[in-house]
Parts: sequence; C-alpha cells; structure tokens
Amino acid sequence: MLGIIGAMETEVSGIISELEGITTKEVAGMTFNKGILNGKEVVVVKCGIGKVNAGVCVQILVDCFNVDAVINTGVAGSLSNEIDILDIVISDRVVQHDMNVTALGYRQGQIPGNEKHYWEADEKLKGMAVTAANEVSKSKVTFADTDCDMANFKIHIGGVATGDLFVNDAKTKDKIVSEFDSVCAEMEGGAIAQVCDLNNIPFLIIRAISDKADGSSHMDYREFEEKAAKNSIKLIHAFVNEL
Repeated sequence: MLGIIGAMETEVSGIISELEGITTKEVAGMTFNKGILNGKEVVVVKCGIGKVNAGVCVQILVDCFNVDAVINTGVAGSLSNEIDILDIVISDRVVQHDMNVTALGYRQGQIPGNEKHYWEADEKLKGMAVTAANEVSKSKVTFADTDCDMANFKIHIGGVATGDLFVNDAKTKDKIVSEFDSVCAEMEGGAIAQVCDLNNIPFLIIRAISDKADGSSHMDYREFEEKAAKNSIKLIHAFVNEL
C-alpha cells in the first residue's frame, strides 16, 4: 500500500476526491483516507505544516496502515535560477537544513547519532516518477474537472532542503544552496525521509514550485500555491499508474 502525504488541503484534496471505496480513520488529529486510486490501494493524508507533523504522520502510516512506501506531494520554493514557478522537482536526496549541531563537530544537517546528513530517495520510485513525468509532459491531461497543460513547465531532479522555516530572503536561500546544493526548499520532506529511513520504508518527495524563495516569495506563494499544488497532484495521479 502506498502512503501519500501533503501538508495542506490544496495538496491532497484533488487526490482524495478521486478515491474509490474510501474509508477514513482519525489519528492524532489527522484524517487518513484509504481507498483505490487508479486501481491501486493508497492512503492519502493531510499532515499539517512542519517537520513534527510530517514525522508523526509517517509513523502512523507505518503502524496503522502498514504502508510499503511513502510519497510526499506539495509545493516548494525554488533555490535555483534554472527552476521556475510551476516547475516540478523530483527528489534524489533530502536534507534538514535547519539541523545545526556544528558546535559539537557535526556537519550542518547531520543529526547526532546518525552518520547521515541527508537521505537518498528510493531509486525505483524516482525512476517511476520520471517515467510518469515524461508521459504527462507530452500532452494535455485531465483529472476530475481540472485540465493541466504539462508541457508548460519542466521536470527537475535534485536535492530537497527541509526546515521549519519559510525561506523568503536571498541570504538564507544562498546559505542553503552553498551548504547543501539543494534545488528547492520546503518544510516536511526531510522529516518524512528520516522516519521512512528509521522504518526501512522507501520514500520520494515530489514538489511543484510556488515561489522563488527570495524577497518576493510571500507574494508569489499566495498567487501560485494552488496552481503549483495542482501540478504536483497531476504527477501523483500519473505516478500511481506506474505502480
């Protein structure tokens, strides 16, 4: 069974509405929606914003639903001049950029007791997402009552930087890029990756760009959040078809 996590309603509502045979379960203030999507059994949940919410959500998916893999869908801020608003990022690695125990000799992003300072996304899931992205980028696709011209944006593979911080200034953005060489910033993926790793569950982060993570982010985010979330949802639909 596949677990699909989004932080906000806009990031999961377009998936939940397509589920067949849906049942719900409330745990820790989260609603877990179990059903069939494109012939595959999935559990879709809005976890809420931030690393704690995301980490708790993954553990519930493991303990209560015995998921085989976890996909995180949603929006993110671009850290690269090559990645524009509404583009899609498929993770190859994820780091928690706000984890800082460097004063004790650890690397930025490294959690004490853990040799890793980043987590690698599952190669099989990544390959399936790339295949799905290539398929949907060839033509206009329709899900429910929403059309999306996938050819209008690009697909990128790269590092995802996670922190309990909405990145909206050039100084912070440049620091994350120089330290981790990540291509987008968001607030849940690193926690999802860490808990999946602890449970030996494969994961993948798929993010649509809502802003440029600079001084204009607060304006861009409000304008493009919903459009970006829909793009990410479209790719999730296509990805499930590859399972």
